[in-house]
Amino acid sequence: MESPKPRLVSGVKPTGRIHVGNYFGAIRQFIAMQDDYEAFVFLPNLHALTENVLTKDELIEHTHNAVLDYLGAGLDPEKVIFFKQSDVPAHANLAWIFDCLVTVPYLMRAHAYKDAEAKGKEVTAGTFTYPVLMAADILLYDAAMVPVGADQKQHVEYARDIAQKFNFQYGELFSLPEPLIQETTGVVPGTDGRKMSKSYNNTIPLFGTDEEITKAVMSIVTDSRERNEEKNPDELVIYQIHQLFNDSEELKRQYAQGLGYGDAKKLLIQDIIAFVTPMRERRAHYEQNPKLVQQILVTGAMKANDIAMKKIFDVYEAVGLTQ
Repeated sequence: MESPKPRLVSGVKPTGRIHVGNYFGAIRQFIAMQDDYEAFVFLPNLHALTENVLTKDELIEHTHNAVLDYLGAGLDPEKVIFFKQSDVPAHANLAWIFDCLVTVPYLMRAHAYKDAEAKGKEVTAGTFTYPVLMAADILLYDAAMVPVGADQKQHVEYARDIAQKFNFQYGELFSLPEPLIQETTGVVPGTDGRKMSKSYNNTIPLFGTDEEITKAVMSIVTDSRERNEEKNPDELVIYQIHQLFNDSEELKRQYAQGLGYGDAKKLLIQDIIAFVTPMRERRAHYEQNPKLVQQILVTGAMKANDIAMKKIFDVYEAVGLTQ
């Protein structure tokens, strides 16, 4: 029996510590919607293999920490199907079939590939076909919505294109997902003003210690304007980050009236720590109960596999692989 709720699929690649940008760009959204959607939230550790600098132990550690981070952030395993991507082989199976549908010029338009090429990196086949595996992640579960940061919108567009191409060639089997972006936090700025990203080393760790949060906040770029000069808060990187944790009119007024950067950073540190304290406590509970965490992942994988294998059977039948 199908769920009356529309489906939501999302995840964050476990290549390092989850940061404030991950939380406000995507994680917060599907936690807020876990009551209204049949949510599939997974740890895309197959995607993490494109980061070929990771060792085996690093990938295991990053994946484990990401599980704890998701649960600490408020993901409810009673409401969400939560699993590791590698525990559901259908993701890779479907990606291969999609690989055989798309062309090289089409994939060359992907942001991840163009960015890697522009930086002079030697691009692996996995990096090149990254959008295809992401399309499989999404389409495998007939997702209606995909919460993403603004910079990830293209991946949902790829999923839609690939679904349409498959449906045209083999029959209507895939629904077309929609990206879900909160425009106010579509792109979270990092401490240097660019998009917050592990690759830029400009992040604020969501579950950092007080000392780590303080160090990150103190590194936020500021301009050279005088302390008491009035300014538009929305133009300031520090305020763009601060308003994620405190969107009060009083705070905006203080910035507009020339709040000193030193005082602003102290306030931001206080607001971040107050915001993450309940999350830290929840994360610690799961960290102290590894058997509970393992059971959550096993249960999630079983549920995901049940749905994914039914979809793969339909795909194989449509393509001609069951005869």
